[in-house]
Amino acid sequence: MYRKCLYIVHPFIFLDIKQSNTCFFSGQHHVSCPSEAIVATVGEDIILPAYLEPATNALRKTIEWTRPDLSPRYVHVQRQGVKLTGNHPSYEGRTSLFSDELKLGNISLKLSRVRISDEGPYRCFLPEMRINCIIQLVVGAASSPDVQMTVDLQCNSTGWYPEPEVFWLDGEGNLLSAGPTETVRGPDDLYTVSSRVTVEKRHSNSFTCRVQQNHTNHIRETHIHVPEELDWTSKKSSEMIKQRIT
Repeated sequence: MYRKCLYIVHPFIFLDIKQSNTCFFSGQHHVSCPSEAIVATVGEDIILPAYLEPATNALRKTIEWTRPDLSPRYVHVQRQGVKLTGNHPSYEGRTSLFSDELKLGNISLKLSRVRISDEGPYRCFLPEMRINCIIQLVVGAASSPDVQMTVDLQCNSTGWYPEPEVFWLDGEGNLLSAGPTETVRGPDDLYTVSSRVTVEKRHSNSFTCRVQQNHTNHIRETHIHVPEELDWTSKKSSEMIKQRIT
């Protein structure tokens, strides 16, 4: 795996040099950093590793971490052991160097509470030594799947006129979101309604099917309690519940 490194021979002259994972200068000191991208997850703290080789005391040197694709491009700038201001505002309070290890040549950047916007190329540059290296940061986000235990409840009611409405309620009287009500009008002009709802396992496991006709003020309800020991993921359990409240 190769990365592109810039060898600065003059403030306005750059030479492209391909190296496996380092950027050389004058055949002497160079910055060593990984050639593979650093992969981070949103919210975590990560380290962009960079080291002076051979190991050199960097405590009194200027260390610039920048994002070439941002304006301002500065992520973290430290001079004579002091962090300078004027960095990109999105990195405020989230960057640091390892002060105790600068004398050992460790110029790695610690980035806290990673954001999606942090993804991109990072350049570590020492102006006095005119050496640098570029690291690519890739940011992702993930979460654990939410598995819910559910059963299907089906409510049927016949012999209505005019056409009624069907509602599902939980044990606390809150309306549940159900599928569309199926309505059939028989030859006697009476309506049969059918409604189905998928419910999650709850504290009370009690549910109500309410059929009502507002014009005539007719209301009928059927209450069902789903046993705690029921296998909520079983199709047979779903069928059993349908039969109980039909």
